Amino acid sequence: MVEMSVHCVVTSAGRSFSSSYPAAGLLRRLLPATCSITRRMSPKRQMDHLERTATNQRQSAVYPAQVCGIMKESESVKRLRLTAHPDFNFKAGQWVDFFIPGVDKVGGFSMCSSPGLLQREGVVELAVKFANHPPAHWVHTACTLGSQVAVRVGGDFYFDPSPSDPAVDLLLIAGGVGINPLYSILSHAADLLQVNRASGGRGYNIGSVHLRYSAKTTEELLFKNPILRACREFPDKLTCQFHVTQQSTDIEPHLQPFVNRWRIAEEELRAHVDPERTLCYLCGPPPMIEAISQTLVNLGLPQDTILFEKWW
Repeated sequence: MVEMSVHCVVTSAGRSFSSSYPAAGLLRRLLPATCSITRRMSPKRQMDHLERTATNQRQSAVYPAQVCGIMKESESVKRLRLTAHPDFNFKAGQWVDFFIPGVDKVGGFSMCSSPGLLQREGVVELAVKFANHPPAHWVHTACTLGSQVAVRVGGDFYFDPSPSDPAVDLLLIAGGVGINPLYSILSHAADLLQVNRASGGRGYNIGSVHLRYSAKTTEELLFKNPILRACREFPDKLTCQFHVTQQSTDIEPHLQPFVNRWRIAEEELRAHVDPERTLCYLCGPPPMIEAISQTLVNLGLPQDTILFEKWW
């Protein structure tokens, strides 16, 4: 994903946590001299990831990681699989500070995989869009299998229910590569539904989960096939609808029932908004998030149940 800037409204869905791990020599080489931001900003200089997220919660530990997979997710997006340290942990929707040997800038990329994948396989996944920003540029031009990096988890935008929590209905709204943290949340919900199935319904209280995802074309709809598979596996719980805004070619037949050729509209959200039980997560371009947030408020959704993360 492109480097992210965070602006969140946090409800009880977020809980603070911390952990520690002594950094090895590799980590000392990867880390900048200081990660705290105290200098004054020039109005003409764009803030980097660490500056923009200085007020967000972070784990204290920085963990080594190794690239174990590189996949082409679209023409402009690469998905990295990282072998994680055994103590590494995160919550669905969070991001990592991404440290690269020889690259001064620190990247900020949302995890697109679920905590369950980490538990099952010991890996975490990031989907990174091409950009000239040094960390994203490195991913697309210099990263290879076996590359050594380091990561630190942060972010106030996540879904982390406990078994004792009452059920809520999730409305997930994504624009472009803003799908990354929301795909993590959707996958986490599917994992918890699997837990419920295996335990005979004695696991988590998972309500419905509905995803609205907008991109320019179907080629740019990341993770569309695994999203549809998850919805087919739990049709009474997981649903999705895709939107494309600049598609000039025919839509593939298997996608046609799920694709609209227009932007996400108020009437399409109305059916998925219940002020008593809906929790909404949004991630995408700031203008989109601002417009949809206002639409949700107009539909009666309390502001403190609308959580959003902006990127550009």
